[in-house]
Amino acid sequence: MTDSPFLRHRRRKLARLAGGEAQQPARPAEPAADSEAGQEYAALRVRLHDDLRTLQDIESHEARQPKKAEFAGHYADWIDGVIEAGEPVQDEVLLTNMIWAVDYRDFDYALKLGRFALEHGLTLPDPYKRSVACFLREDIAEVAISEPDAVDHATLVEIDRLTAEGDMPDPAKAKLNKALGRSWMAKAEGFDPSDDSAPAGGAASYAEQALENFRRALKLHEKSGVKKDIGAAERLLRD
Repeated sequence: MTDSPFLRHRRRKLARLAGGEAQQPARPAEPAADSEAGQEYAALRVRLHDDLRTLQDIESHEARQPKKAEFAGHYADWIDGVIEAGEPVQDEVLLTNMIWAVDYRDFDYALKLGRFALEHGLTLPDPYKRSVACFLREDIAEVAISEPDAVDHATLVEIDRLTAEGDMPDPAKAKLNKALGRSWMAKAEGFDPSDDSAPAGGAASYAEQALENFRRALKLHEKSGVKKDIGAAERLLRD
C-alpha cells in the first residue's frame, strides 16, 4: 500500500531531525532510540528487515532486482530527509538502499547515497565486511566489466574520484582501473574527429588514458586480466 503524502512528509521531516540530533562521536551513531525520529527509524528498520526476508525467499537473482527497485520506494522520503540534514548518522536504511541501487542498476542513486556515506564515515551493515568505498568501487566495476554498456563513462570516472584513496584490497581497487581502461578504449575506438568536444590529441589521448588505467590495474593485481588490454592499447597508439 502506498503511503499518504502526509506520512511521506512526516517521514522526511523526522529524518532531518534524526540528522540534527546526531552527535559527532568517533563513529556516527544511529538516531537516538528515545526520540520521535529514532522511533520512526526503528519502524523503518522493521520494514526493511521484512523486505530483506522477502528477498531471501526469492531464489532467482534476476527476479530480486525489480523487487529491490519496488521496495526502494518505501524509504525514499526518509533517505531524502537524512541527506538534507547533512549530518553524520549511521543509517542501515540508507546503506541498504545504496546496495540495492547497484543491483537494480540505478547508479546515479547509488552514488548519491554513496557520496553521503563516504562524506560522513558510515559503515556497511552486517553481513558486509567491506568499506563503502570498496563496495562502490568493486561492485560497480564488476557490472561494467561483465556488462560494458550498463555503466556510463562519467559514472566510472566519478567512482574513481570518490574511492581512489580508499583503503581496500588491491585486487578490489584494480577492478575499477580495468573497467575504466576498457571504457577509455571504447571511446578511442569510437572516436569521431568531427565532434566539437573531441580532445586535441584525438583517439590517441583516449588510448593513453586507457593504457594508464590498465597498467595501474596490473600493478595492483598481477591477475587482473588486463595484459591483452594493454597490448590492444599499445597497438592503437602505434597505429
